[in-house]
Amino acid sequence: MSDFNHNLAKYARLLIEKGINVKKGDHVMVYIAINQAPLARLLADYAYQAGASRVYFTWTDDHLQRLDYEHVDSPELAHVPDYTIAREEDLILNKKISRLSIVSGDPDNLNGISSDKISQVQSERGQALKVRREATMKDQVKWTVAAAADYAWAKHVFPELADDEEACVAALWQAIFKTCRIDQENPIAAWDSHCRNLEAKAKYLNDQQFKALHYQAPGTNLTIGLPDQHIWTCAESFNPAGQPFIANMPTEEVFTAPDTRNIEGYVTSTKPLSYAGAMITGIKAHFKAGQITEITADTGQDIIQDLVNNNQGGRGLGEVALVPHSSPISQSNLTYYTTLFDENASNHIAIGAAYPTNIVGGEKMTDQELIDRGINRSHVHVDFMIGSPDMDIDAIDQDGNRVPIFRQGEWAF
Repeated sequence: MSDFNHNLAKYARLLIEKGINVKKGDHVMVYIAINQAPLARLLADYAYQAGASRVYFTWTDDHLQRLDYEHVDSPELAHVPDYTIAREEDLILNKKISRLSIVSGDPDNLNGISSDKISQVQSERGQALKVRREATMKDQVKWTVAAAADYAWAKHVFPELADDEEACVAALWQAIFKTCRIDQENPIAAWDSHCRNLEAKAKYLNDQQFKALHYQAPGTNLTIGLPDQHIWTCAESFNPAGQPFIANMPTEEVFTAPDTRNIEGYVTSTKPLSYAGAMITGIKAHFKAGQITEITADTGQDIIQDLVNNNQGGRGLGEVALVPHSSPISQSNLTYYTTLFDENASNHIAIGAAYPTNIVGGEKMTDQELIDRGINRSHVHVDFMIGSPDMDIDAIDQDGNRVPIFRQGEWAF
């Protein structure tokens, strides 16, 4: 990693110029851990070079978060003060803030904390910060989620290097740089090419307007309906001004919203899910008439059941995403223990809210109008991975004909 500083600078520039695509006059909010200050400074520098009017920071720390969960009562910890809500509304509604979230830290940080407490805090904070969530899911602001290496996270990904902190963190940084194409001479040009490849898959699916998808794999036999006028999207999204941004870096998916009234069968997860600071493995979910009727897990069962049972819209699905087994993240043979990466190694679905932008005119619809079209509404959105090299997917067209979409984990068209 002798060229680490050079690569970190390339990475920061990519996130600013291609991720949230900062333009003159933009206000930018960066959510980042306190031990990632070197990256934070680079992000601020490149954002101001790109013309940002102001760069704000929201700093996080795993240790302080753990202390809060251990010592603060649930109602107090879940409470979001009025002044925080007012600030969020000002940033979103008035300043049209561009949001850059940097994922790092221990995926097991809240292991051992009561699942009831985690559920209450996540649920109430999600409801209180509805303006932020709605603006993000409707692409009313530019937003990007990316990652930074941290030892507490790296030792999960590279347990064989856990005794050597420097080597362990370096290995994770190298993986992040590779999956985000920083190892290429011109990462921005590489991303432009990658986006075009994904857009070709999305165009084919949009042109076909299939009625449903049927998934088959060991532990999975699931049919997911698709709503009328659904839209498959991929790497690039656009804010109301038509400015492109990339919501997830890395990204390998092509995704849309399911018809949450029309889902039948059962599905088994194929990778761990890191949610609310806890690890959940071996998820098995059964669906009838679009709703989860039963969900279990080998570990973290209480947490996943709380998510489904105690959140409005938690029994429905909000996303169906296609990712080939040959994706670079899958071929790395690494489990990253964070959805940002692991969802890009595998076909996945999401419990909770759909993106309104995945249906024609959805960003202008009310919640009830979206619900009437089969678009799930919720204040949660949690992806879990279901793909494998054994997975076949058939699309079902409007006449009931079956069209191969995936065979043995790969695109069939």
